[in-house]
Amino acid sequence: MNEENIKMLQEATHRSPSTTTTTTTTATGVTMTAVTQDRYGDSSVLRTTTVAVPTPGPDQVLVRVHAAGIDRGTEHLVSGTPYLVRAMFGLRRPRQPIPGMDMAGTVVASGSEVTRFAPGDEVVGVASGSFAEYAVADESKVTLRPDPLPVIEAAVVPISGSTAHQAVVTHGAVSAGDNVLILGASGGVGSYAVQIAKARGAIVTGVASGPKLDMVRSLGADHVIDYRSADPVDGTRRYDIIIDIGGRNRLSKLRRALTDDGTLVIVGGEGGDTITGGIGRQLRAAAMSPFVSQRLTFFIASEDHRHLDELLTLVASGKVRPRLDRTYRLSQVPDALDDLAAGRIAGKAVITITDPSVPTNERARS
Repeated sequence: MNEENIKMLQEATHRSPSTTTTTTTTATGVTMTAVTQDRYGDSSVLRTTTVAVPTPGPDQVLVRVHAAGIDRGTEHLVSGTPYLVRAMFGLRRPRQPIPGMDMAGTVVASGSEVTRFAPGDEVVGVASGSFAEYAVADESKVTLRPDPLPVIEAAVVPISGSTAHQAVVTHGAVSAGDNVLILGASGGVGSYAVQIAKARGAIVTGVASGPKLDMVRSLGADHVIDYRSADPVDGTRRYDIIIDIGGRNRLSKLRRALTDDGTLVIVGGEGGDTITGGIGRQLRAAAMSPFVSQRLTFFIASEDHRHLDELLTLVASGKVRPRLDRTYRLSQVPDALDDLAAGRIAGKAVITITDPSVPTNERARS
C-alpha cells in the first residue's frame, strides 16, 4: 500500500476528535489493532494485537470498520469444527488469522477495477477479517449503507440477514397464507427469518427456549413453542414450509410435520458429528427429495450484495429490523464468542471497533 499509505488511510477516515483508532506507521507500512488467532480452538486462542493493514486487490475495497457482527459461522471458523471447516479454510491453522465477516464502515481505498465505490462511501457487507480496524472486501459483497440505518444495526445484517432472506424467499418460496415453522427462531438467522416470513404474509410459528419466547413474539411470530416442553415436529400440526436452523431433528420427524407437498429448508451445518457437522443430513435430504412428494432442500448462502440489497429494502421500509441484544468492544470478542456458544445471545450481537457513538459491554436497547 503506497501513495503515502493512502494518505495515512485518508487521515484515519477524516479523524473525528472522539474516534479511538490506534493506527500507526512503522518502517514496513501502516498497522492496526485486530483480533487474531494462530490456531483453532475456543475463545482462549484469540489475541488482540497489532498487525499490518491489508492491501485491497484490483476488485476490492479497503474499509475502515466501525462495527462488526458475530455469528455461528465465525464460531465454526475460530474452533475449526466440524473438521470439514479445516479442509476449506486451513488444515493446521486458519489461512485468514483475523476472524469476522460482517461489517459496516467507510471506504478508504479501492482497487483499480472497482466501479461502485469511492473513498468516503459508507458501506455494509461481508469482509474477510472484520474483527479489526480495517478490512478488505470484494466489491461484489458490499453495498451502500442506507442513511437511516445505524452503523451498529447495519453491521449485524449481512451474513445472518442475507442467509435468512435466501432461506425464506429464494429456497422456501414463502407466500401469503403459508403456515411456516421456524426452528431456531431466536438466533441470528432465525430472528430475521421470522420477520421476513411475516413480511410476506405467512402464518409463522417460532421455536425457541422458554426465556426467549417473548422475544420471538416481539418479532411478529403468530405462535411460539418452547422446544424444552413440547415437540414442535411431533406431527400433530403440519406446516407448508419448515425452516430448520436448529439442526436437532431427524429428517423422518421433520417430514411428519410437513404437509404432503410441503418444503423443508435446512439452513447451515448445525448438529451432526465432529467431522462433517450437519452436512450428512443435508445430503440425505437432497438425495431423498426426488423420490418423495415433499421438497427437501439445503443451500450454501451466497454473499453477493444483491441479496443484501433486497433485505435492506425491507429494513428501510420498517418491515424487518435487526434484533440487537448485546454490544462488545474489540478486546471483548472472546466474551462475545463465549456468550454466543452458550446460547446467551437472543438475536444478534455487535462488536464496536472505530465507531465512538455507541455504548459497549452491555445489552443493547432494542
